[in-house]
Amino acid sequence: MFKVFLAVLVLAIAPLGAAAQQSPVWVQVEAQPTLSGAQSRARAFDAQLDNVAGYYIGSGWYGIVLGPYSRADADTLLGDLRRSGQIPSDSFIADGRNFSQQFWPIGVGAPTTAQPLPDNSAAQQSAIDIAQAIADTEILPDVFPREPAPIEAAPAEPTPITVPDETVQQARDSEASLTRGEKELLQTALKWAGFYESSIDGAFGRGTRASMGEWQAANNYEPTGVLTTRQRGVLISAYNAILDGMDMQLVRDDATGIELIIPTGVVAFDKYEPPFAQFEAKGDLAARVLLISQVGNQDRLFGLYEILQTLAIVPTDGPRSRRDQSFEIEGIGDGIHSYTTATLRNGQIKGFSLIWPAGDDARRVRVLDMMKASFTGIDGVLDPAIAAPDDSQAIDLVSGLSVRKPKLTSSGFFVDSQGDVLTTVASVGECSRITIDEVHDAQVIHTDEALGLAVIRPNAPLAPANVAQFQTGVPRLQSEIAVAGYPYGGVLTTPSLTFGRLADIRGLNGEDELKRLSLTAQRGDAGGPVFDNGGAVLGMLLPRTNKNGQQLPPEVNFSVDASRIVASLLLADVRLQTTDSVAFLPPEALNQTATDVTVLVSCW
Repeated sequence: MFKVFLAVLVLAIAPLGAAAQQSPVWVQVEAQPTLSGAQSRARAFDAQLDNVAGYYIGSGWYGIVLGPYSRADADTLLGDLRRSGQIPSDSFIADGRNFSQQFWPIGVGAPTTAQPLPDNSAAQQSAIDIAQAIADTEILPDVFPREPAPIEAAPAEPTPITVPDETVQQARDSEASLTRGEKELLQTALKWAGFYESSIDGAFGRGTRASMGEWQAANNYEPTGVLTTRQRGVLISAYNAILDGMDMQLVRDDATGIELIIPTGVVAFDKYEPPFAQFEAKGDLAARVLLISQVGNQDRLFGLYEILQTLAIVPTDGPRSRRDQSFEIEGIGDGIHSYTTATLRNGQIKGFSLIWPAGDDARRVRVLDMMKASFTGIDGVLDPAIAAPDDSQAIDLVSGLSVRKPKLTSSGFFVDSQGDVLTTVASVGECSRITIDEVHDAQVIHTDEALGLAVIRPNAPLAPANVAQFQTGVPRLQSEIAVAGYPYGGVLTTPSLTFGRLADIRGLNGEDELKRLSLTAQRGDAGGPVFDNGGAVLGMLLPRTNKNGQQLPPEVNFSVDASRIVASLLLADVRLQTTDSVAFLPPEALNQTATDVTVLVSCW
């Protein structure tokens, strides 16, 4: 009999020895969707249990665990603590592969090797009882000798499945009491979690059931396809956890006549700047909300649509659409992702903008969906006479909002009837976007690095009032000239003329492709046309450069010779106009020619 008992004891010990060689595991007792909540629960468990630790486990959840222990000890501890009610009945064994940043114990590293079971545990008492039973066993002769039972390898442990808090029938019964809105919310949460792709209709058909089962399996529940009351709570809690700290509140603004839900946890009202009520960031998250309210018609709606796209809060990339009575603009870039919408109804234009930091789409989409769904127009429209508290005014502001600025501006001029523009290579070298007169997008179609010139073509053909006529004759030295350009960027709406003289038909080192000018030009004038007295173009003004540490006097500037420009542009199949006329134009006529021909080139 002693041999028989010894064989049984060997069978019991062998798997434990194998398990001891495995990687340690943890008993996961709870998960919380917020760090503060998880720390609070970890503190509560730590007051009652040993070896409590906490880790971020992904997807916005924080796990509270016990351990680590050997697999055998963890199984024993899990059963004992479940039976005693010290941990939830759905606690399970976790291998720790999804553990990342530790948040508990605070400031102390958790152990990484298997720990002994706590003193006086039920497991240790069981081991003591077994040892005592062996000692008390009477040793009798083995009357019927037999072969010892073969020792089989311990089967692989299956991943534990969380015990449901309701039976399937109980879950169906509780599900039957849900409203249509609550059912739609569950489908929305399943879609947000990546398990549901069909329409949100509140009908739990085969597609919804399948997605529920997939969600259950992914979250270690039995995949019945029917969510229990607790599982529905876990799903909705995870769905809403992304809005922690947003403090989504219904705000009624009687001045604008708008009511909607906004994230009051991250923005607060700042001021009225018609047609906007501005809510600025009040914390680390750089979020903003604008309410749009003004009296208007379709023309004003369309004008607002255009003006908004010049603002810094509306980056140039992103979809946008305009209809007869409404518009939507999405702007992506420069570290932000914004959405703006407005609708014309009963002579009033009302809408809103949400400006959010780029890369935080999970929260941005949830906040935006709630704002869209809650937006309501009420009585009232923003009084255009309301002024900001500081009554600040600036040329680069529209209703207190910064206008988007290019990183570089220069001048250019039309060279053919399709709207092709000649400018400098330096003006368009490193641009994500190029515009003509801040409105028309353009692309580079030709560059000549040796001469420092480039040709840009508008994406949609233009019909310029006039185009440059290049002078083919040889100009007289010391003759009067004028450069047209935009020395102050887009501050002035028309080009300025700067007068001077032709100092030489060559460069300082005798370069035939250059003309030396005697005039004082500004940086923004570069790329502008150099006119003679008759309005013909002698060349294009080049930007000032300092070579070999040499700085020339401010009145010394250079232009590319007209004949070299003509030869280069012919290679780009640009149809130029030339003239050998030396007629004289009065200043007012020359000014009109410059206005018709010269454009502002912006690099964004």
